Amino acid sequence: MSAFRGSASPTQSWNHFRFAVNDGVATLTFDRPQKLNALTFQVYADLRDLLTELPQRDDVRVLVITGTGRGFSSGGDVTEIIGELQKMDPRDLLAFARMTGTVTQRMRDCPLPIIASVNGVAAGAGAVIALAADLRILARSATFSLLLLGEPITSDRALTIGLANAAVEDNELSMATSEVAGRLARGPALAYAATKMLISKQMDMNLGAALELDTMTQALLMKSADHAEFYTAFREGREPKWSGR
Repeated sequence: MSAFRGSASPTQSWNHFRFAVNDGVATLTFDRPQKLNALTFQVYADLRDLLTELPQRDDVRVLVITGTGRGFSSGGDVTEIIGELQKMDPRDLLAFARMTGTVTQRMRDCPLPIIASVNGVAAGAGAVIALAADLRILARSATFSLLLLGEPITSDRALTIGLANAAVEDNELSMATSEVAGRLARGPALAYAATKMLISKQMDMNLGAALELDTMTQALLMKSADHAEFYTAFREGREPKWSGR
């Protein structure tokens, strides 16, 4: 566990989705298949809090988000979120809207690579979560439902227009996701975190500031244990053994 975590222990179980860690890969599984994994206030809150905890855990190198059944997530539950919002005053509505934005922000700020393993429909807020991930692997039957007309975008179309990194047969999704997640978990975690940070932050910078941040980051990584290991492994003709430091 990170020395900078403080006195609180990591949450041992989450009540509103399934969560497991194996060989550096954390898997979050939305588990309301009867509702196409529609999101509730509690799912949102748990997701927000998990994303806060993950960077402080030493046993997690990559996060996979997926769903059960025919849906990745169909978005906000019409009864449990949308219906309840009609009864709220502006203060509570603002708190809810901020919470949903915090989930997206923490996904982008999280130093871990995040993979959306899209097993079915991803609509509304479900599509937002999938698109906030760093990589998207889609089952062939998966679809996105996006802004404006809300028409479905098939997995093949998503791959063509750059919304997906891969589209595989439905029965191959778990294996394909595990392969990519395993590669990331075994890789140079510090370099991955720095790369994700650069991509995220440099979108809001002018060229000079972006280049300076890139320069500082390169210099820092050149003193990392993984950079030294890369050089040694290259000279010895072997595969590097990454420590993530």
